[in-house]
This record gives sequence, structure tokens and C-alpha cells, in this order.
Amino acid sequence: MDRLAAFAELLAVDPANSFARYGLAMEYLSQAKLDAALAEFARTIEHNPDYVPAYQMSAQTLAKMNRSEEAITLLQQGLAAAARTGNAHAASEMQGLLDELA
Repeated sequence: MDRLAAFAELLAVDPANSFARYGLAMEYLSQAKLDAALAEFARTIEHNPDYVPAYQMSAQTLAKMNRSEEAITLLQQGLAAAARTGNAHAASEMQGLLDELA
């Protein structure tokens, strides 16, 4: 079974599984399916607004696609989520990207 199918199987059982949804998004990224990856990052955030890596990777992807305004919005939201969860490392990385884009 390929990785996309494995994640789809996990999500069929538990659509709110943030780890599996994020994994699916990352697999789409590895296959250069950027729009599909962004959609899964958004679903991850929808199901778990404190899943900080989804904000970070989504913003990085948007920045690479020259969609800076959208990336900035996600970075700001991600920084708020990082503050809520105490994820200082991710906050530092997101702030660095935000500084580059602003």
C-alpha cells in the first residue's frame, strides 16, 4: 500500500486524526501536489487549531508559491497557536519567516 492510501485509510476511520492528516499533507508536498497539501494543512487546522506544524508548513508552502499575504496570515495564526501551546521553537522559526516576508 502506498503512503497516500495508508493515510486515506487512517482518515476514513478517524477524519479528525491530526497526525494522519498532517502526514497526508506532507506526502502531497513530497509529490509536489501543492494545492492538495495546502488543502490538507487547512483541514488539519480546522480539526485541531493548535496543531502548530500545519501552520508552519502551510505558510512555508505559500511563501514558495509567492503567496506572501496568505503566508503572513497563517504565520500570525500559527504564532498565536504556538503561544497557546508553548511551542517556542516553532514560534521562533515562524517569526523568522514572517520577518522575511513582511
